[in-house]
Amino acid sequence: IRDCEKVCNQIHLPVQSGSTNILRKMNRSYTREQYLELVRNIKREIPNVALTTDIIVGFPGETEEDFLDTLNLVKEVEYDSAFTFIYSRRKYTPADKMEDQIDDAIKHDRFNRLVQVVNEISAKKNMEYQDKVVKVLVEGKSKNDETKLSGRTETGKLVNFTGNEDSIGKIIEVKITQALTFSLNGEAI
Repeated sequence: IRDCEKVCNQIHLPVQSGSTNILRKMNRSYTREQYLELVRNIKREIPNVALTTDIIVGFPGETEEDFLDTLNLVKEVEYDSAFTFIYSRRKYTPADKMEDQIDDAIKHDRFNRLVQVVNEISAKKNMEYQDKVVKVLVEGKSKNDETKLSGRTETGKLVNFTGNEDSIGKIIEVKITQALTFSLNGEAI
């Protein structure tokens, strides 16, 4: 990834949980420390990498301490974004048979706390792009505003910008004029 211009500097690295205890219950073959070591190696090799992940809260047996392990891991890694989910029972799965199911109110509280931290980090990371000129692969018209185009930076950030439709399918330079939590706005140069 580091040495190939045709590959984005973005890696989706699902963690599921920041608690080794919960990872074990989920039948994952890695620990919290192994995951963090992998993240450190990736960041060392690809300094400008954007990391995204998947996280589940409320898995059977998850204690407040387990949840805080997840929250602290999110703060340590500083994901660019995360797909966050509340655990829900699925018939015929091993987790469905576990006795220590988590109350819905607790699951929703943990989910809200997690999303708040993820969004704060995402907004902070996007602010680093404010007033900068970045290369954007133009994908097409913006889904939210047909007068604008949209594309992705080399780190996978969504950019909506004013520009010429002839640039669709090309990599162009865009000046970022506004950094939002989930996307960037700009103008083609």
